[in-house]
Amino acid sequence: MSDIRKIIVVAMAENGVIGRDGDMPWRLSTDLKRFKALTLGKPIVVGRKTYESFGKPLPGRPHVVISRHTTIEHPDVTMAHSLPEAIGIAERLAREAGQSEIVIAGGGEIYAQAMALADRMCVTHVQTQVAGDTSFPAIDPSAWMAVEAIDVPAGEKDNYPTRFVIYERRSA
Repeated sequence: MSDIRKIIVVAMAENGVIGRDGDMPWRLSTDLKRFKALTLGKPIVVGRKTYESFGKPLPGRPHVVISRHTTIEHPDVTMAHSLPEAIGIAERLAREAGQSEIVIAGGGEIYAQAMALADRMCVTHVQTQVAGDTSFPAIDPSAWMAVEAIDVPAGEKDNYPTRFVIYERRSA
């Protein structure tokens, strides 16, 4: 058992949609600030398409990017060929930085694989249904328990209100 916690961070619509055309299908400034607070200083594991949607590495976070074929040359990016390899690299980076968590931040295929491995999920439930081409897997209540929930009204730079929920894995 690893001493480093694996945290999934995601924003998803009521119908499970997390992305459309390589981007998020909403503007949520409040949630982007929360994402930064949750991830700053921690290694962040993402798939190549999610990384490319950022445009460049997010400052203050080492990135581990999963791709079977592409190589990204950047001092803040380490490449991996699979989720298990990426998690191993991120855990090493976390230990070196004195961090106790790594963040798994998408996209859809990465989340689907990570659900079985994560210890905690920080989910922004966007209070709308939207069209999209990428979805988050269903959250199984027999595996996950909501331990904290905060309703967040839409701020002036947000398209929708949200409900921020922290889920912990239920012990077997």
